[in-house]
Amino acid sequence: PPPPPPPPPPPPPPPPPRATRVGPMGIDIKAGGRKATKKSGRTAPVSENLYLRLIVKLYRFLARRTDAKFNKVVLKRLFTSKTNRPPMSIKSIAKFMAREGNEGKIAVVVGSVTDDVRFLDVPKLTVCALRFTATARARIVKAGGECLTLDQLALKSPLGEGTVLLRGCKSRRESAKHFGAPGVPHSSVKPYVRSKGRKFEKARGRRASRGYRN
Repeated sequence: PPPPPPPPPPPPPPPPPRATRVGPMGIDIKAGGRKATKKSGRTAPVSENLYLRLIVKLYRFLARRTDAKFNKVVLKRLFTSKTNRPPMSIKSIAKFMAREGNEGKIAVVVGSVTDDVRFLDVPKLTVCALRFTATARARIVKAGGECLTLDQLALKSPLGEGTVLLRGCKSRRESAKHFGAPGVPHSSVKPYVRSKGRKFEKARGRRASRGYRN
């Protein structure tokens, strides 16, 4: 008789179970990544000015160890760029200090204090600022006032009591006059023109007799 057939081969072993995902899949945020909750803004000044860095060190301490909001605001303004620290004239400072309730207080400007030749009678002022122009300092001192630095203010008023915190206008820069669209209806934006005269941008859009006027 013929030999019996060989037994069938054993079935292959089942594949190992696949690793199951636990929880929703997320983005690998490497080294912080782009976070919607990330704080923006400066945490230190970009300037390498030693004196500014020392004042920052002082106001970091005061902002941390006191509850006065004044110190936190001054510290934040010390970090800002020069564009965000616009200068302030003695005329503007005198105007604010003449208001009711501001008599005898110290005007604090985290920026430069400049002179104004159109301002004839300088009152007695106590001003604290990052820097003063030579003529502004001379006129304040001549009127019997005082020019303080921010470290002197920290000794005089560590909590910012008896002070008025002021800042200049950011949109007084020449470049701010060009922001926007010139030539559109009701716009007073200054166009970038090589020169102002008969031959420069005086036709269409500028005169009603030449098509239309905006």
